[in-house]
Amino acid sequence: MELLKDSFSQFFMQTGALEWFGVFTGILCVWLAAKNNIYSWPIAIVSVIIYIFIFFEARLYADMGLQFYFFFMNVYGWYYWSKHRNNPEASRPIVNITQREILFSVIGIMVFTFLLGQLLHKNTDASFPFIDSFCTACSLVAQVFLARKVIQNWLIWIFVDIIYVGVYVSKDLYATAVMYALYVYIATVGYLDWRKIYREQEH
Repeated sequence: MELLKDSFSQFFMQTGALEWFGVFTGILCVWLAAKNNIYSWPIAIVSVIIYIFIFFEARLYADMGLQFYFFFMNVYGWYYWSKHRNNPEASRPIVNITQREILFSVIGIMVFTFLLGQLLHKNTDASFPFIDSFCTACSLVAQVFLARKVIQNWLIWIFVDIIYVGVYVSKDLYATAVMYALYVYIATVGYLDWRKIYREQEH
């Protein structure tokens, strides 16, 4: 019981206000995306700006760089999810992944992981250069699919977020680890909800 109490104390004491705000905005934007709500994008922009500073302090440089990419993709996603100009009542439909997208994604992830992993391993003090690079590569692909409303983006996020939980616990980013554990749940809900919407579209 005392050990559990100490763990909770450490959790709250080592989590700063900036990280808590990043957690809040991060969870909110992912939840709204899972619910197919366009307001997820401006909130996501706030969240990624916060995490640029958090990951720099934690020496997770690939994750920090990923936030810059997320910033621009969030702007693009906000634009892409907007109403059709020629049909104000319609929103972008959810679509299925293609075999070509799968092939390019797998090749891209492998190449990106190797190149960035080598770069970080040889030239920086990155904590987990190849794991960090692999998760970054998967996240790049998943974010494109999310912005383009490809339903399988949620399956990639589930896989990546499980890995991230372990990484952030090892770096004492406890609140962020909890956030990513919650992301796994939200991504699962998102996949099920989007699959339901996709099936309704097809009828």
